[in-house]
Amino acid sequence: MIPRRLLCISPDDLVAVDLLRADMPDWQIRTVRSFDEARSELRQEAYLVGLLLQVIGGRPHLEVERFLREYSHIHWVGVAKTDTLAAPAWRDLVADYLCDYHTLPLDTRRLAHTLGHSHGHALLRRPRARPGTAPSSLIGSCDAMLRLRSQVERVAKVDAPVLIWGESGSGKELTAQAIHRQSLRSTGPLVPINCGAIAPNLIHSELFGYERGAFTGAARDKVGLIESANGGTLFLDEIGDLPKDLQANLLRFLQDKTIIRLGATRAIPVDVRVISASHVDLQQAVARGDFREDLYYRLSVLPVTVPSLRERREDLVELAEHFFQLHSADKSPRLKGFSSKALAAIAAHDWPGNVRELINRVRRALVMADGKWIEPDDLDLVVPSPPIEAVLDDARCSSERLAIRACLDRTGQNVSRAARDLGVSRTTMYRLLAKHGMRP
Repeated sequence: MIPRRLLCISPDDLVAVDLLRADMPDWQIRTVRSFDEARSELRQEAYLVGLLLQVIGGRPHLEVERFLREYSHIHWVGVAKTDTLAAPAWRDLVADYLCDYHTLPLDTRRLAHTLGHSHGHALLRRPRARPGTAPSSLIGSCDAMLRLRSQVERVAKVDAPVLIWGESGSGKELTAQAIHRQSLRSTGPLVPINCGAIAPNLIHSELFGYERGAFTGAARDKVGLIESANGGTLFLDEIGDLPKDLQANLLRFLQDKTIIRLGATRAIPVDVRVISASHVDLQQAVARGDFREDLYYRLSVLPVTVPSLRERREDLVELAEHFFQLHSADKSPRLKGFSSKALAAIAAHDWPGNVRELINRVRRALVMADGKWIEPDDLDLVVPSPPIEAVLDDARCSSERLAIRACLDRTGQNVSRAARDLGVSRTTMYRLLAKHGMRP
């Protein structure tokens, strides 16, 4: 059972807090006097429910609004003087940020009931996490993500090259970042290079650097991206897009751990760990002659596969809630989360764009939503139709209910005669009446 914990911000009225404790003996109540103390507490502990005791109207409006916007995921209940709510600014703040409010004089029993209801509602909307899973930048608790995190932990311990495969938008760069953070090179730089985004005529000088005078316009020496990753990790994203002539130079670097700048004659030793990623199957690219076979085997010493979002349907709600909070600065203050219809639409969508598509749709909804909850239209998704089995069950129940009602009306509400006409026992008839919530 999750303990019921309350963060109470009360600058002055500690007597009311003591009375509240008496009415809420099974709650863990932490009292702070200021927003700075509250922020410090929230960095250390998680709370589902918070209480603002005479903060509304007792602190500057902008200060209160800034704090509530920062912690809008918490269900806040406010206590204020009646005349305070006569001011439009405070009234709007209560409507936008609080899930409920009370006015003075305070009835602590009613307030305890309100806080209990708010806690229960917060639990209903809380993302479910699988027991025993540790927090990670790789969000998700489905079997596919557990396997990925296990792979990341293992490959991070060694220095061999890693090849990450996954569909576009599935989180390959995030996986590379996780490997780097857990490796012995975590204090060194992580240098990402998108091999498909650099112009072909510049990619050699960008990767390997150049000496002054190597070409027209080379007025000074330039350190290449590979050399700038010295002591850390080099992440080669979309390695399959690397031109064939550059593939030979990269292979030489992987073999010798040295580079030669453009226009130079001496080799420079570079100590980096190489992680590469591709959304195309490099084995098929090798078979077509588009990718060097020897380079492929140099890069894929430790292969890691990132699952698509279609393989992670159990994580959809958790991911959507995470991106909702991550980009909450873009949302209206009255927007609280996703409606049940929106979550059903998210679960039914195929997500061809993977996590990147989910992020884009959530960010769009944060801006476009007008109400308190994000709806399917805000995500530009379609509400799934009920399965045919559910439709047939509804039709069957409706027909059964109509037949029972017609038979009862025909027999003058006589249950025994109605049961006989329907060809069922009297006991079965009473069971059917209870099933449909009917009375003779």
